[in-house]
Amino acid sequence: MERYAGALEEAVDGARQQERHYQLLSALQSLVKELPSSFQQRLSYTTLSDLALALLDGTVFEIVQGLLEIQHLTEKSLYNQRLRLQNEHRVLRQALRQKHQEAQQACRPHNLPVLQAAQQREQEAMEHRIREEQRAMDQKIILELDRKVADQQSTLEKAGVAGFYVTTNPQELTLQMNLLELIRKLQQRGCPAGKAALRWGPCRSPTARPGWEDSPVPV
Repeated sequence: MERYAGALEEAVDGARQQERHYQLLSALQSLVKELPSSFQQRLSYTTLSDLALALLDGTVFEIVQGLLEIQHLTEKSLYNQRLRLQNEHRVLRQALRQKHQEAQQACRPHNLPVLQAAQQREQEAMEHRIREEQRAMDQKIILELDRKVADQQSTLEKAGVAGFYVTTNPQELTLQMNLLELIRKLQQRGCPAGKAALRWGPCRSPTARPGWEDSPVPV
């Protein structure tokens, strides 16, 4: 008798899983219609079905949310680093300008052209240094963001999310960005799966439950 009860429970669980898969797939198909037609063609039924399967237990939603939070922190840190560098450069310019003004005020008129020429060279050298430091900072930011994108790709690939693997191909990156947007919109609409689906109930409108804040996606 226990064996039959266990089989029945397993069948019921299987039916629930199948129903959740169908709901997620239907929601994904609806969301895909909002994408440009060029990407709709690339998101086949099989890809969407595999994505729905990966979303069933709700783990991927948690992974994506964690990756998004890390991305926010990284972007904020890089922004603050660049802001600090800009402030340092502003202070350098002000200090040099004040130094030059004081030197010109103390300079004898017949020596002023020579002093101004020397000051012009000094200012050009400082501007060159500032440009190089800004360029180095921008390169650092790009490399760090590229590493974060690769980490996201690798993490989602290991989690079995369809369409994700480590690549720098612009078209593939844009496709992955759209897949992330689909997952984010499902989260916003209150359509997670697994235990979360049982707790939150059927999919609802975005106003029924707070969703993720809008955020830049990997580029």
